[in-house]
Amino acid sequence: MDQSGVLLWVKAEPFIVGALQVPPPSKFSLHYLRKISTYVRTRAMEGAYPRLYWSTWRHIACGKLQLAKDLAWLYFEIFDSLAVKTPEERLEWSEILSNCMSEDEVEKQRNQLSVDTLQFLLFLYIQQLNKVSLRTSLIGEEWPSPRNRPQSPDLTEKSSCHPKNWNDYSHQAFVCDHLSDLLELLLDPEQLTASFHSAHSSLVSREAVVALSFLIEGTVSRARKIYPLHELALWQPLHAESGFSRISKTFSFYKLEAWLRACLTGNPFATSACLKSGKKLAWAHQVEGTTKRAKIACNTHVAPRMHRMVVMSQVYKQTLAKSSDTLVGAHVKIHRCNESFIYLLSPLRSVTIEKCRNSTFVLGPVQTALHLHSCDNIKVIAVCHRLSISSTAGCIFHILTPTRPLILSGNQTVTFAPFHTHYPMLEDHMARTGLATVPNYWDNPMIVCRENSDTSVFRLLPPCEFYVFIIPFEMEGDTTEIPGGLPAAYQKALAQREQKIQIWQKTVKEARLTKDQRKQFQVLVENKFYEWLINTGHRQQLDSLVPPAAGSKQAAG
Repeated sequence: MDQSGVLLWVKAEPFIVGALQVPPPSKFSLHYLRKISTYVRTRAMEGAYPRLYWSTWRHIACGKLQLAKDLAWLYFEIFDSLAVKTPEERLEWSEILSNCMSEDEVEKQRNQLSVDTLQFLLFLYIQQLNKVSLRTSLIGEEWPSPRNRPQSPDLTEKSSCHPKNWNDYSHQAFVCDHLSDLLELLLDPEQLTASFHSAHSSLVSREAVVALSFLIEGTVSRARKIYPLHELALWQPLHAESGFSRISKTFSFYKLEAWLRACLTGNPFATSACLKSGKKLAWAHQVEGTTKRAKIACNTHVAPRMHRMVVMSQVYKQTLAKSSDTLVGAHVKIHRCNESFIYLLSPLRSVTIEKCRNSTFVLGPVQTALHLHSCDNIKVIAVCHRLSISSTAGCIFHILTPTRPLILSGNQTVTFAPFHTHYPMLEDHMARTGLATVPNYWDNPMIVCRENSDTSVFRLLPPCEFYVFIIPFEMEGDTTEIPGGLPAAYQKALAQREQKIQIWQKTVKEARLTKDQRKQFQVLVENKFYEWLINTGHRQQLDSLVPPAAGSKQAAG
């Protein structure tokens, strides 16, 4: 191996999925996190270090940081959902929770959960990614900038109002700008000065560098294999550069930091690389009379598992339907899609829908987070581990989820409704992503936003407005009904409507119309139906299901 060719980069997933798109609690500042870092080490025997148990975190968060218990659990659970677990382990946890008969029983089960303490501290620190500073909101980028930084080509806007979760330039800048703080947070207390800072002689433990692998990984000499940071830092030919001493089994703080800064580069599997050099997919066709070009790119031909990405932009006035290996386990970003019907029927890692209008999205099971930002009049139909929404207006969510939907800031007239569709491979895809039908918290959202905790921002869909959704494609598979069924009130509304149809059919039959009358009557009904299709916008949906002309067929991809 050529030791000079070490490349390190900041991982995308902790930021895409792990950083909540809301300013963090003020108590997640470095000052308090340093205090927690010292505190947990003194409580190693009480479930605080090296693993932090829920009961100990609850004590710290609620007792010392004055966070509400729900919020303390939210951050703990988001971090836990990032941990590598088999689908079977996730399903087992769902089963344990669904068997709990009371809040106390749920709490008892939660008390058995633990997370890696040092990685959890890093996770709490990266919540600062979406912190809004007055200076930033006034002038855009942070100033003064520590170094000239390339501007993100990714659909740029002022950073203050634009979530940074998909912007890998922001991820890299965040880690570079705060690298000293991140390392100091991981130091053993005796390596810190009285003012909680590192000294020139400070030593960094192996455990700390292992923890930093939560955020950083890399490769050697452009090899295909990706290594966690600690494996590279501990690789014998690199000891002199990374500052590792085999005698003390520790790293020199200043040497390690210098080595990290020298090797950190852009993430070759992140959004900007995907847009710049990813494979372009011909999944959408060009709609006549529009200047907008649909752009769909992916990196799945070069990216290892857990690094897959699909970015979809400007799909306009069409139906796009895919069940493809390209999507399996991918982070998907859907951006500026209008008046379209988009079906992505594969197991997905995460989905972000941003700046879309007047569209319907039907998704395969989303293993981690489904997030909407700045969308108007959108319908989303999905099974997902978590849903979060910010700056949406008039959107409806038909979801099945084992966690409470998160209403972040800036939303208006949100509607939640039960998941109401199925496709043949759905239950198989749910099993692959570790998502079960119970518990299901679709109707119990949590408002996580400082400016307003007003529950009038959302409503639950009245059963009288409820219809099931039919996915109009033939596929192989065993699922023939809605997983988990429907809540009783909605099932009843459907049964009553079915009854009305039967009464209507009976009335028509008993009217004993002549052949001419039947023809006339049929024309009347069809005209009324056609009027209804146009008035509700369903006509466009049906029209867009007709395949485009042979020259512009959607690719199989």
